[in-house]
Amino acid sequence: MNTILLINGAKDFGSSKGILNQTLQNQAKQTLKSLGKDILETVIDDGYDVAGELEKWQKADATIWQMPGWWMGEPWIVKKYIDDVFTAGYGVLYQNDGRSRKDESAKYGSGGLAKDKKYMFSLTWNAPLEAFTNKGHFFGGVGVDGVYLHLHKAHEFLGMRALATFICNDVVKNPQVEQYLKDYDKHLKEIFA
Repeated sequence: MNTILLINGAKDFGSSKGILNQTLQNQAKQTLKSLGKDILETVIDDGYDVAGELEKWQKADATIWQMPGWWMGEPWIVKKYIDDVFTAGYGVLYQNDGRSRKDESAKYGSGGLAKDKKYMFSLTWNAPLEAFTNKGHFFGGVGVDGVYLHLHKAHEFLGMRALATFICNDVVKNPQVEQYLKDYDKHLKEIFA
């Protein structure tokens, strides 16, 4: 994986200015460049050109989504970006839904054209980690990837494979920015070195 697309899905909204997500995006850029990776970048809230984004997706070997958890999922601008770019990606990112009237073994979700590409989520949440992992807590033990199943499936539909998710917890109640940066640097090096 030599070319990495970094997508910052943070939104300047309410009390959030997206500073932590931009800090993590900058950390990813610095770490990956130190590993000799070529970096493409999009900050969704700054605006984007759909055709230009598709070119980035075609060039990238892997995509890293940097985003906060808002109301149990991604900010609306991330969903809009996906709707805009993935829909325009017909014939580039996916050919069809995978089903075939001639071949019953062809199943829904198998028509992706991005089978050589990977993706990763880097997330910031105020929820503590045990809210995701403990069966007796809010998310019932489904884990962070269970909360983001819909986004995993959107990428799987394109044929992409997941890399290990990174999450920062307690980002409002007990922020530990220096530790987040150290942990993220280690996470990226383990995956991309």
